[in-house]
Amino acid sequence: MTITVVSSGMLSSIQDLGRYGFQKHGVIVSGAMDTYSLRIGNLIVGNQEGEAGLEITLLGPTLKFEKDALIAITGGDLSPEVEGEQVPMWRPILVKKGSVLKFGKIKSGCRAYLTIAGGFAIPEVMNSKSTYLRAGLGGYEGRALKAGDKIETNSISDYSLNLYNKLKKKDTDQPFITTSWFVDFNKFITLSNEHTIRVISGSHFSMCSTNSQKNFYAGKFTVTPQSDRMGYRLSGPEIKLDEKFELLSEAVTVGSIQLPPDGNPIILLADRQTTGGYPKIAQVISVDLSLLAQMKPEGEICFQEISLKEAEALLIEREQQMRELEIFLKIKQS
Repeated sequence: MTITVVSSGMLSSIQDLGRYGFQKHGVIVSGAMDTYSLRIGNLIVGNQEGEAGLEITLLGPTLKFEKDALIAITGGDLSPEVEGEQVPMWRPILVKKGSVLKFGKIKSGCRAYLTIAGGFAIPEVMNSKSTYLRAGLGGYEGRALKAGDKIETNSISDYSLNLYNKLKKKDTDQPFITTSWFVDFNKFITLSNEHTIRVISGSHFSMCSTNSQKNFYAGKFTVTPQSDRMGYRLSGPEIKLDEKFELLSEAVTVGSIQLPPDGNPIILLADRQTTGGYPKIAQVISVDLSLLAQMKPEGEICFQEISLKEAEALLIEREQQMRELEIFLKIKQS
């Protein structure tokens, strides 16, 4: 099946859960910014949860489906429409042959995810379909989508086929068919532009001045327009070190909060570098990363310290919720 890109939107790229195992060679992980939305979207259409989807940022593309397609749209609400009809999110949608999907005004969040049954027929590079835009690596020709692109899809699974057939039996005059059931995404993400983000204090936090330590947890920070997939640059109370010290570059990960010389923290995200030489003052916990991914510039953040044990317990609980959701969806698809 072929999807034709009629218009590209602001930034639409193929992303999966990332390119792991190559950081020692300087190759970044990349992958979806909001992994929960991508994973849930894949489960909704019967894919493996790590299959690649289309990450759509702020202003969405216009896409034409050359054949019937079973899709899901998750993440931020960018007002999706098929042939002018509003499309519900967080549920399976059978888009009919020849129909055009268009995204409009942002209602909430920052990034939407389009998943399709069978996944995109994109070759893997280093075990991943993710696009690393700066290096022109992976995805669709190593770049964001542009008008005129034609994306092929793979054959669908038995689960997807069962769901497709169920929807096909409900055929109406509308350009798409969907279900009455949907996924309650509020258990996984909150589409707000103000968040309290939970963190674990980093290895260099104690080197900040006493006032700076207080400011970090008591102050409010704003996501600046200079933010991107590599990291969110924050403005707010200035955070200073007690004294300058030399730091050799060391490993960083998604959610690492670095402190550059200007005193404005940077939260490293999907397209982060593999190592960094700035002090690491905190680490965002895994379950809150998707909250960050859905924040737009000018969004406001407060930080709350929790322990490593608490962070692990929250992650275990969230993954249990994902497994319960997977069982629910398999029942609905069968």
